[in-house]
Amino acid sequence: MSRPIPQRNHWLRVMASALLCMTMVSCSAMSRTGESESVPQPTQQETEKKALEQPKEPAVPAFTAPLTGLPVEKPVVERPLAIMINNAPAARPQAGLSQADMVYEVLAEGGITRLVAFFQSHGGDVKIGPVRSIRPYLIELGETYGALPIHAGGSTDAYAILQQQRKEHLDEISNGGAYFWRSKDRRPPHNLYTDVSRLRQGSESKGYIRQTEVPVYPYLKTGETPVKVDESAASVHIRFLLKSYRVSYTYDPVNQRYKRFVNEKSHLDQNNNQQLSAANVIVMSTRHQTLDDVGRLSVELDSGGEAMVFQQGKLIRAEWQHTSGDAIRFMKNGVEIPLTPGTSYIHVVPADTPLAEHVTFEAN
Repeated sequence: MSRPIPQRNHWLRVMASALLCMTMVSCSAMSRTGESESVPQPTQQETEKKALEQPKEPAVPAFTAPLTGLPVEKPVVERPLAIMINNAPAARPQAGLSQADMVYEVLAEGGITRLVAFFQSHGGDVKIGPVRSIRPYLIELGETYGALPIHAGGSTDAYAILQQQRKEHLDEISNGGAYFWRSKDRRPPHNLYTDVSRLRQGSESKGYIRQTEVPVYPYLKTGETPVKVDESAASVHIRFLLKSYRVSYTYDPVNQRYKRFVNEKSHLDQNNNQQLSAANVIVMSTRHQTLDDVGRLSVELDSGGEAMVFQQGKLIRAEWQHTSGDAIRFMKNGVEIPLTPGTSYIHVVPADTPLAEHVTFEAN
């Protein structure tokens, strides 16, 4: 015979059922209104920690200079100036080279070298020089970058090209003396100087083209390293012909620049006593031909050839090529090598001697 359920137990069951129904109704109402329990918010410290842990994409500058790849505040559209710089021992240290966008070092007669310094993204009244004479292949080199040639005198062949082809140029001797000056601290011809402001004024007074199509190089992004590297190269030594023109570079990993030396002495800018440096050190080999008893040369700038590209302490064995209307470009297996943003120093050496005899380097 079954025992009757106590009244108290029955009452507890009724109350439990009622509470369960109320809970279900409450949840249903929440689902309809979209309300839910509040979620704990992260503290400011937790938010900042999470932000630091997130990988950051490098900021892409709005504008970069065509010949350096460095950030600039506004588009660089001015025509580059290709200034012939005296590199004789008596002309060192030169003035203004620390602000050049790009510098070529090329042989002239007698085994001396000349510097062709391109100025575009820097301006003002910074003293530049000493300015020296021009040669036909130096005219071609300037035109490669759409630049206005700046010089003091030139070979007979160079003058013939400038005059017969009516090329725009500023020459201290024949058409632009007002835009140059001579200093008293050195003897001629090692004391002729100019500045960008004067040269822009001279160009405008003659009605020269103010803007040209300037070739742009590919550049590595911030934090990127060179690809297809062949060897490490923390120091580089370049031999032209004469012992007084021995160029070397030592890599500084702190600022990712190669510091420049001439005859084992720091190559300085006379204006600020700053040692010259390069983000990219390039050596290109090409055919040179002696034209006369004075030793004047022709230098082949169209045929292409072997090259070595040094950047970020590394060597990339490469080839150079040049097509009409474009810059000289540096390739690896048919693909152009991106440059490290900054000034590039490009050295043109004779191909009659193997490139390996012009250039030596060490890993440390």
